Amino acid sequence: MSDQSPPAYAGPQRVFSGMQPTNGLHLGNYLGALTKFVALQQRFDDCIYCIVDLHAMTADHDPKTLAERSREVAAAYLAAGVDPKRSIVFVQSAVRAHAELAWIFNCVARMGWLERMTQFKDKAGKHSERMSVGLFDYPVLQAADILAYKATHVPVGEDQKQHLELARDIAQKFNNDFDAPGFFPLPESLIEGPGARIMSLRDGAKKMSKSDPSDMSRINLTDDSDAIMNKIKKATTDPQPLPETKAGLDGRPEVENLVGIYAAVTDKSVEAALQEWGGKGFGAFKPALAEALIAKLSPIAAELRRLLADRAALDAILREGAARADALAEPIMRDVRRIVGFWGA
Repeated sequence: MSDQSPPAYAGPQRVFSGMQPTNGLHLGNYLGALTKFVALQQRFDDCIYCIVDLHAMTADHDPKTLAERSREVAAAYLAAGVDPKRSIVFVQSAVRAHAELAWIFNCVARMGWLERMTQFKDKAGKHSERMSVGLFDYPVLQAADILAYKATHVPVGEDQKQHLELARDIAQKFNNDFDAPGFFPLPESLIEGPGARIMSLRDGAKKMSKSDPSDMSRINLTDDSDAIMNKIKKATTDPQPLPETKAGLDGRPEVENLVGIYAAVTDKSVEAALQEWGGKGFGAFKPALAEALIAKLSPIAAELRRLLADRAALDAILREGAARADALAEPIMRDVRRIVGFWGA
């Protein structure tokens, strides 16, 4: 890689992000991603939000349910407040640029770069030779997702920062290798605001996950009021009262998680939440947290059900989004084909 600073990218500021259509979405997805998607619509003119079904194929999946799960994620985007008139909402496999650019980037990226990706090591464990090539190559497709639209900003969690660094390396190497300075931007991460990392209700050392076998570990976006109240009341804590300062959260991961959730759903800082609840017990705090969650999530769950009940309308939104995404990506791909020297480009 060159030590010189790359030429400044002169194109529009554009956001790209996506979520896999796997099992149902939960509070961590909402606070860690969906609220950010909605807020970014106010800051950027171009926001592209994808349902990444190609990525879903890197793990075992049921082809009979994949399309419906894609609809569920799209409905969650919309129910959370993503505006399909303002932002582009679509399913990844409906735009061929993702797969085409991923192959070109496969010929730019280096094995050593991918071998350093910690997520693959974590998922493969001692069985890396039995994993699919797709799982190993996942970050290259992710780079193609972003750069097919020349996205400049990507809202990511801490666990995805390494993949975004790879996307930057691929973009820079493409620009250098094909004498196309500044063609691809070097996308920047957007990690901001409370609730960026929501942990399990059962174990504060683990991220809230839809793959956790215990449904009590998470708040699903489709949970009703009784389920939310029950899960919060049974959430793991400790016998001490809530601290009055952030320093008092050190070494208390479950407490820190619940306070962070309360702060996020009430639009308060952690400091303000502790000023309100510091010194009080969980017998008072947990019901208040549950009520705050119910007030925040119930309208979203109702809208989610309404959207999923009208499949034709939801599919129309996704088709329009795919057409808009393709209209952005295709001129970029024409330039890519010309730059790499393809026949007919």
